[in-house]
Amino acid sequence: MSNFKTNNEQTNQRIVDLFIIGGGVNGCGIARDAVGRGLSVALAEKADLGGATSSASTKMFHGGLRYLEFFKVRLVREALVEREILLRAMPHISWPMRFVLPYHKDMRFEGETSVSQLLKYTMPWLKGRRPAWLIRIGLFVYDHLGGRKILPATSSVNLNEDVVGETLKSKFKKAFEYSDCWVQDSRLVILNARDAYERGANIMARTEVLSAVRKNGIWEVVTKPFSGAEETHYAKALVNASGPWVENVVKNVARVTDSSGVRLVRGSHIVTKKLFDHDKAYFLQGVDGRIIFVLPYEDDFTLIGTTDQDYHGSVDNISCDADEVDYLCNFVSDYFKNPINKDDVVWSYSGVRPLYNDGAKSATSATRDYVLVVNQDNGSLESKGAIAPLLNIYGGKITTYRRLAESALDKLSLFFPELGPKWTADASLPGGGFRVSEVQLLINNLESRYPFLDNYWAKRMIRTYGTDAELILADATSKEELGVDFGCSLTEAEVNWLLEKEFVYCVEDVLWRRTKLGLRINEAQKDELQNWITNRLESQENSVAAN
Repeated sequence: MSNFKTNNEQTNQRIVDLFIIGGGVNGCGIARDAVGRGLSVALAEKADLGGATSSASTKMFHGGLRYLEFFKVRLVREALVEREILLRAMPHISWPMRFVLPYHKDMRFEGETSVSQLLKYTMPWLKGRRPAWLIRIGLFVYDHLGGRKILPATSSVNLNEDVVGETLKSKFKKAFEYSDCWVQDSRLVILNARDAYERGANIMARTEVLSAVRKNGIWEVVTKPFSGAEETHYAKALVNASGPWVENVVKNVARVTDSSGVRLVRGSHIVTKKLFDHDKAYFLQGVDGRIIFVLPYEDDFTLIGTTDQDYHGSVDNISCDADEVDYLCNFVSDYFKNPINKDDVVWSYSGVRPLYNDGAKSATSATRDYVLVVNQDNGSLESKGAIAPLLNIYGGKITTYRRLAESALDKLSLFFPELGPKWTADASLPGGGFRVSEVQLLINNLESRYPFLDNYWAKRMIRTYGTDAELILADATSKEELGVDFGCSLTEAEVNWLLEKEFVYCVEDVLWRRTKLGLRINEAQKDELQNWITNRLESQENSVAAN
């Protein structure tokens, strides 16, 4: 389904339309969109799907309130529009959340925002302070810029009277409360990959791309699974959605010239035991002008992040260092009555964001917008003779992944004139075929149908699998009928589902990306689960070999 002129008589191998390198949210989002529009698709990810940057976010669908201070109106508007589109598409793994922004007269701008520079010259008496009236204007714009329909508008809060003020120091008297959305980021990736697979895409997790070479007007791509021999694939177009590895793919895998650059920015998060008893989050601004979020997490924990600093090391093993832990703890302690320190941290994680290098002075001010660059074998992009295109993806944010996928296919539409219409804005992800307002009803119904579930278990199943929860529990009338109990409500029936439907290969896939039960399960339970998964996968391999 293309206007490619290829000379591939020398091979009988099937040629797919798109070969995607990278199984993060952008790669899996493009795969899902493309296969749903009639393209044949293959995707390779060298590790676990969503195992790097896409599972290391602050876990929000949001417009990016602070980007308004950089006058990034288009970026914020696009993200705000997407926020409710995505919420409707995945009400099981995404839900509305209210954010509390405490105000104090000493709050200051980060020095390099466009608004701070403007006020520096027009209102010098402010001396870099962030006035309450300006915050309120920004929140008014935020409320109305994206056509908000589901989420409630901004309101003012008296911290002396509201429960959200009980956690904060007494100097904070007033706050603003606005809406954004929570999302389980790694599950977002997996559900896109699963939907793409069920629509016909070839999804290859734990498969490294060794080389990609243009030959006879098509791409010859050599891959190496984590266990198994090298394989060769052929594709009419190549998409480089490898995130922090984007430049490495350009230079060392595809070996093409691309003058675009990536700016790596490390963002780290910490998780503590629950710091407050309500379900709202905090948007906090530090004395350095930076902001962090403090969010309720997995019922019994609190998530704090993120840091934002340029990164120049290896992107294969990223971790939160001691200085970042101290920074986040001190940040929160400036606001909360009860200070926290490194001993309160039960888990931390870190990721590197592959931002487009726009020359900004600081990591914080670097653009979060995405940039799509097409490299073609011959002719201009508009030329009908251009063949074997390579699309390199720089930047982006999790909230705009679906729009990025549409934009990527817009870029490639010249090469695929029979490309089907856009469709993802009105399509729910697997398990998400219900209304945002019906989540509690589904939880109640699950408890009624399966009386052996407690409320935590039922809620976890709906918030993880949505309507698919009943497919996992099937006709079970007792906990014992679900097979091996691995602890913390994780059973053999659920792990079987993850192995069959969600590309699981090891215990970390289950405990830290498909779920967050790693926060609860002990080492003995973890070892039992890993042994069970290993035996199950070996049994499957032996069965395949025997046939």
